[in-house]
Amino acid sequence: MLRLRFQRLGRHNRPFYRLAALDKRTRRNGSVVENLGWFNPLEKDPAKQIHLNAERIKYWLSVGAQPTDTVRDFLAKHQLVDVKAWEEDRKHDRKRLEARKAAEAAKAAEGGEKKEEAKA
Repeated sequence: MLRLRFQRLGRHNRPFYRLAALDKRTRRNGSVVENLGWFNPLEKDPAKQIHLNAERIKYWLSVGAQPTDTVRDFLAKHQLVDVKAWEEDRKHDRKRLEARKAAEAAKAAEGGEKKEEAKA
């Protein structure tokens, strides 16, 4: 299975990312099937900050390549994936995160009560 993911390049404290199609089992900076663009987060000019090959990205998505969560968020912001489906997934992720935080808070509150009982 192919994944669309970022490869981190650049110097220390000067990141530069290359968007690439890689095999799922390949390490982050391993061998690439195809380079699909780049992203420079330190560039001030938004026009020079990003370069994407939209045609090839859509091709890889159509043949079953799976973007990582970060890449999917990135592509949704640039309207290269279905934005409504992306928003639904994000809403589901937020609900799951809220439920996990509530469970942790309840567990912490329960643990606090047990400590008070032990002291008495």
